[in-house]
Amino acid sequence: MNTMISAQDVHKRFGALEVLKGVSLDVAKGEVIAVIGPSGSGKSTFLRCLNHLETIDRGRVEIEGDALVSTDESGIARYVAEPEIRRICSRMGMVFQHFNLFPHLTVLDNIVEAPITVKGMARDEILPKAERLLAKVGLLDKRNVYPSRLSGGQKQRVAIARALAMEPDIMLFDEPTSALDPELTGEVLRTIRELAEERMTMLVVTHEMAFAREVASRAVFMDGGEIVEARPARELFASPEHPRTRAFLENML
Repeated sequence: MNTMISAQDVHKRFGALEVLKGVSLDVAKGEVIAVIGPSGSGKSTFLRCLNHLETIDRGRVEIEGDALVSTDESGIARYVAEPEIRRICSRMGMVFQHFNLFPHLTVLDNIVEAPITVKGMARDEILPKAERLLAKVGLLDKRNVYPSRLSGGQKQRVAIARALAMEPDIMLFDEPTSALDPELTGEVLRTIRELAEERMTMLVVTHEMAFAREVASRAVFMDGGEIVEARPARELFASPEHPRTRAFLENML
């Protein structure tokens, strides 16, 4: 198995609140993993710990075989040096619940900004790729428009194109449709489904159960800061083994 993400015994506290209680998960190349569970179960925090938006208290995280953080003999989480953190985390693209587009930049400029500033690419070099990505998400005709003129679904598709412009090996999605009206959700899920068909490695925190069942290769159910059940998606949805998973799905479906 070509392991893209390996998280072992990940613990995270916010003050007295233990949000992650020893979460372990391996993600293979080309896998699409849907992370489901009630609000407050630690799903988004786990995702943020994988790409250093949050620091962990204990455990180990490896991205494509390179350790981002490991725990020493005294039980303290030790991160690699800052340049190494940036190098490792650059392999992951992240799409957030709220689109985080730059309002003062056009759609096209939102996409080329990071490759130019972070990777040092020339504008002429990245422009054709940015336009291809906009075509891919069905928004090439909006390239000169400012975000304020876009619908929520369009903004989220621009955010996906922006993340892909950095050529990540892994995509992380943190509830990408939860801020959208129901009629706009489908267009974003369609874009993620197309990435799945291209065998992009993805970890998707989502409340869209039908999408998780159909598109994910594996579903992970989290509750109370722990992974309660992790199985092939269709199996987990058809016959959940754990009572907590069963109760959650009965409420959701």
